[in-house]
Amino acid sequence: MIVKIPQPGISYKITVGHGLLPSVGEMIASTAATPPRKAALVTNRRVYGLYGDIVEAGVKAAGIDIFPVLIPDGEKGKSFRVLQAVLNSFSEHSISRTDAVIALGGGVVGDLAGVAASLHLRGVPYYQVPTTLLAMIDSSVGGKTGINSPYGKNLIGSFYQPNAVIADIGALATLPKREITAGFMEAVKQAALSGTPMLERTAELSEHYRKLGREMFNDNVLSVPATDLILENIRFKTSVVRSDERESVVETGSRSRKTLNFGHTYGHALEKATQYRYLKHGEAVGWGLLFAATLSKKLEFLASDELNLLNDVVRGFGRLPDISNIPINSILDSVLHDKKVIDGDIQWILLNGIGKPVIVSGRQVPGKMLEQTHRQITASR
Repeated sequence: MIVKIPQPGISYKITVGHGLLPSVGEMIASTAATPPRKAALVTNRRVYGLYGDIVEAGVKAAGIDIFPVLIPDGEKGKSFRVLQAVLNSFSEHSISRTDAVIALGGGVVGDLAGVAASLHLRGVPYYQVPTTLLAMIDSSVGGKTGINSPYGKNLIGSFYQPNAVIADIGALATLPKREITAGFMEAVKQAALSGTPMLERTAELSEHYRKLGREMFNDNVLSVPATDLILENIRFKTSVVRSDERESVVETGSRSRKTLNFGHTYGHALEKATQYRYLKHGEAVGWGLLFAATLSKKLEFLASDELNLLNDVVRGFGRLPDISNIPINSILDSVLHDKKVIDGDIQWILLNGIGKPVIVSGRQVPGKMLEQTHRQITASR
């Protein structure tokens, strides 16, 4: 199953299926304009222990030398210190502009590897091989790369499209429960932006997940609902990226790429307020969805039944970690450093109905309302 993303001067394939990891080398060799002599495999120790041998064997069989570049697990891997170490490794192994960088892992690995690939020699080919649900349906698609700074999440990075995305659904069968819940939060986000039909299909999938758990991703189950959801999310994400690849600051319509940040303003603030140690990114986004939807209702954009539907779908994929003890002031202070602040004004991505994202100036949202919204969603947990 292949999804093509046409960009000005750029076209790459996203391949989704089962049993793809052994073929990564073959797929790289077949898509590269100049077959690479060597490849850097950027990953973390856990993923490398699970899939490193499989991917390395396939890459070597395709006639490409390969060496691992291991980074820390979690958000601590998205730092200047780690980025410098990765870039040093590229130079030490003489990665050239016709060689390759392979990002094997979740969103952190993909974001970090993408930044490094965009900087080394001013740009070398890189390939996204996502192994988490969140990475497959969101972060591996669209060319956003980034690392964190002391001032906020993903404040440093570039738009740099991969040469291909290779998503092996079977890898999801090894994910811990929290990682699966985190990934589904991005699926709920995109469904809420797409419209009621996709949101209702996502709700049905939550029932499927409660029955099968992560076995729904196993290749001997061949879960049609799970595969269809992944493809539907990828198609939706690519449709938005096509219309606004670089997230134009002047674009304010419903097809602005900024709308993909629905739930992320509050979510990123939660991550920063807890030093990126307490919540997984998708869990923070889950809370962000509840916050943004409730705020939309308070501003009379979203109807009660739509809010209830969205809340039910979020909670249908699992319980989110408690955030009631996180000081509201630290969360709101972190909001001020969000990427969507323009001319000192935060831009909230809200819903004017399911499937109708709207960009709202922070000047329209009283500080008291933000505090009330925070208290309301934490009280109803």
